[in-house]
Amino acid sequence: MKLPNSLRALAHRNFRLFLIGQGTSQIGNWVQLVATSWLVFSLSGSPWMLGLSAFCLQIPLLVITPFAGVLIDRLDVRRVLYATNTLAMVQSLVMLSLIATGQIQAWHVVLGNLVLGIGNAFDAPSRQALIAKLLPDRQELTNAIALNATVMNGARFIGPMLGGFITASFGEIWSFVTNCLMRFAVLVALQMTRISLHERKPSSAGLLSQLRAGLNYAYGFFPSRCALLLLAISSFCLQSSSSLMPWFASARFHGDSHTLGLLYSASGFGAVCGMLYLASRSTIRGLFKVMGWSAGGASVALILFAWTPVLELALPLLFISGLGMMLTAASTNTVLQSIVPDELRGRIAALYVMSFLGMSPLGSLFAGWVAHELGSQEALALCAGIGLCASLVFAYHFAGIRQQLVPLYKTLNIPRQDQ
Repeated sequence: MKLPNSLRALAHRNFRLFLIGQGTSQIGNWVQLVATSWLVFSLSGSPWMLGLSAFCLQIPLLVITPFAGVLIDRLDVRRVLYATNTLAMVQSLVMLSLIATGQIQAWHVVLGNLVLGIGNAFDAPSRQALIAKLLPDRQELTNAIALNATVMNGARFIGPMLGGFITASFGEIWSFVTNCLMRFAVLVALQMTRISLHERKPSSAGLLSQLRAGLNYAYGFFPSRCALLLLAISSFCLQSSSSLMPWFASARFHGDSHTLGLLYSASGFGAVCGMLYLASRSTIRGLFKVMGWSAGGASVALILFAWTPVLELALPLLFISGLGMMLTAASTNTVLQSIVPDELRGRIAALYVMSFLGMSPLGSLFAGWVAHELGSQEALALCAGIGLCASLVFAYHFAGIRQQLVPLYKTLNIPRQDQ
């Protein structure tokens, strides 16, 4: 049975196993995240502790990930994923035991999030680097990365809803149990995956020298430099909108937690639709145009959203912003993973994760400070305006980007248009 073009990467057994395992574990991760946030606030009653907990979970993606990329290129990426998922399972078991014995305190959760964040700093780029090893042909990376992103965004839908239900109905302890069981699924999937043994190439270069080599490749090549900078600025400016959504749900639209859920869901649904479009493509050609248009469209949508008084108009604008942000991120990842030499794959994946996920907590801090000084609407409009300026600068340089890309696409035999 021949699969549709938008699902063609699923024809490969290794990728199917990867997607099932990662999708299951990410749902479990979101289940635990909901329980963790509720647990921190119920134990401390402090919004500051809630923010500190989230910061500790996210900041390693900015600080540690570039160095993690160097180690990923030196090691067997599958074993790295074994280690990170085992660490996550152990962390859940420790938290579970503290809750069961009644010894849990807010600082335990914050410290646990820091441990999990350090693991994620290795896990996220490892997942991106492994995808290319699961496919026999680079031309299928576009579809594989899009399907992976679709599953990850699907987990964003299912995980929080499941986590809220389990926490409310059975208590936080069962959310940690659920995550442990779901983490086991990815370990089984990794065990069943059949890929060639890792061949370690001897190198006399130290950690910093190898990190510099990755930075030189990523930022020395004009197209990849433009893509990563656009992604970093977009993530800093546009993803920070999620931290302001509670204010909009309550003060702007006079709603409750259900309204907040609708706002988040509209953005998430847009992200999923963007990935379905990307999955339908059969070539990476044209994705630099997609990056520019999608980043600009997301910025304009958030500027309009900031001043929209009606929820019925706000939801489609958030749909557009979610679609645009994820298209920018996934297009960047797809192009970079398609053109990067294998020996630099982990480092480039790490720089992508740093630009996409690592900049988000800094953007949230900035948006929160501006909102405190000027107001939430003004803060969101300012951030989105900066994002729009970045997309216009990107568009201005597009001719130079294309001039350097076309010879590389010819060398890699990348087809001119979708088949």
